[in-house]
Amino acid sequence: MNKQTGFTLIELAIVLVIIGLLLGGVLRGQELINSAKVKNMARDFQNVQVYIYGYQDKFKALPGDDPASATHVAGATPATVGTLGNGVVQGDWNTTTNGDESCVFWQHVRLAGLAPGPTVVNCAAANTYQPRNADGGLIGVQSVSGFTDVSVLPTAGGMSGAYVVCSDAILGKFAKQLDTTLDDGVGNTGSVRIQVAGGAATNGEAAPVDATPYMVCMAF
Repeated sequence: MNKQTGFTLIELAIVLVIIGLLLGGVLRGQELINSAKVKNMARDFQNVQVYIYGYQDKFKALPGDDPASATHVAGATPATVGTLGNGVVQGDWNTTTNGDESCVFWQHVRLAGLAPGPTVVNCAAANTYQPRNADGGLIGVQSVSGFTDVSVLPTAGGMSGAYVVCSDAILGKFAKQLDTTLDDGVGNTGSVRIQVAGGAATNGEAAPVDATPYMVCMAF
């Protein structure tokens, strides 16, 4: 007589428990990775504030806008576009113009020992000179004066502040966590705004879509 063989209910239950534990571990691991990514992105925004205030504390001038940058830090290149010494970081945060103050900003803070990265000014090289976030998106800074990517009219619910730091190519699910970490968790209010990159300037997106990439900007 042939004897049939197969898994018993107990064996099947053990296999299902193991699979459940493995899936739980994978999901938990992904959560930790995502959390670490958001923390890194938040640190990017906070570091820009440190760079500005640290440079001002040392040299009583604004990086990028410093008319005496070559005296303050050896090897510095003064900006050639904009009015030096007027207290404004001129040029777009994502500029590709080497002479812009918003481009030279990074060289000044790096030569001052405040930030890591290359010190040969080269924003024209497809933005490879500027820093990047954990997903490869660009990070940049400029004064709110002249900023047009997000509404900066406080009377109409826009951002307010002296400077704005932006970073792009951030998925909606990370952008929402980032806003919660740095601000009020709502993409169209407060000091942090979530905006569709390249779109018309608005107050931001209140409910970003998880899989859609956005630009996140913080005014301070």
